[in-house]
Amino acid sequence: MGIEFKGRVAIVTGAGGGLGRQHALALAARGAQVVVNDFAAAAAQAVVAEIHAAGGTAMVATGSVTNETAVAAMVQATMAAWGRIDILVNNAGILRDKSFAKMDLADFRLVLDVHLMGAVICTQAVWNIMRTQKYGRVVMTTSSSGLYGNFGQANYGAAKMALVGLMQTLSIEGAKDGIRVNCLAPTAATQMTAGLMPAEVLAALTPASVTPALLHLVSEDAPTRAIVCAGAGTFERAYITLTKGVHLGSGADVPEQVAANIDAISDRSAETVPQSGSEQGTNEVSQAFAARP
Repeated sequence: MGIEFKGRVAIVTGAGGGLGRQHALALAARGAQVVVNDFAAAAAQAVVAEIHAAGGTAMVATGSVTNETAVAAMVQATMAAWGRIDILVNNAGILRDKSFAKMDLADFRLVLDVHLMGAVICTQAVWNIMRTQKYGRVVMTTSSSGLYGNFGQANYGAAKMALVGLMQTLSIEGAKDGIRVNCLAPTAATQMTAGLMPAEVLAALTPASVTPALLHLVSEDAPTRAIVCAGAGTFERAYITLTKGVHLGSGADVPEQVAANIDAISDRSAETVPQSGSEQGTNEVSQAFAARP
């Protein structure tokens, strides 16, 4: 067994079922001490019982990831019990699917609150602990709905893509302190996806087929700033890229030139994966200066 977590402490949110449960079980099986967080106390307790039955170490932490007091208590209890926090898996989430035209704004806010702010609250609660330790592994659970869009999921997609932006910046800020931050984009049959796909497809999309990617992303040899996609035993990687673009200046007819040159602007042959937002500006200014007479 190459990837092991002996001596590591992991918090998994939304771990009472589905992907979170599978992540928690797998981390414990490979030696981690696991905090099983879920809004439903009975569900979390059942997963902890499974881990204990298999000879692992785990504890329950109930409460919503949107509740700062509950999250602070979870972190405090973890530190009191085990003295460190090495891994945070931001997995908790909800769905409130509806077309944008029919979507209630309260449902939009709720989905953003759970997915985005829940991850922010949990990550900030452990961030300085990881900085002090000079070690940390944080995973945000993004989604193809955020990366590529999905009908009826404007709220969910917006929240999930926001987590990619959060990961991009935290990976930069955490680098000097040994904190690696990544995104996992799972495709899995869970309580949230019941009834959305044919039975044969759902049978292939097991949570267990996603968890190997998660284990790599929180391991000692984890990458950072990666968006890893996983489903049915298939693993991919997504990138936010930037084309080289075309310098067109700032004349009166530039709107028309943008339209006329959109294919060249869109040409992907020399695209890059910027390592920070400033690289976009650097590309733009360098081309502008190069075009000067």
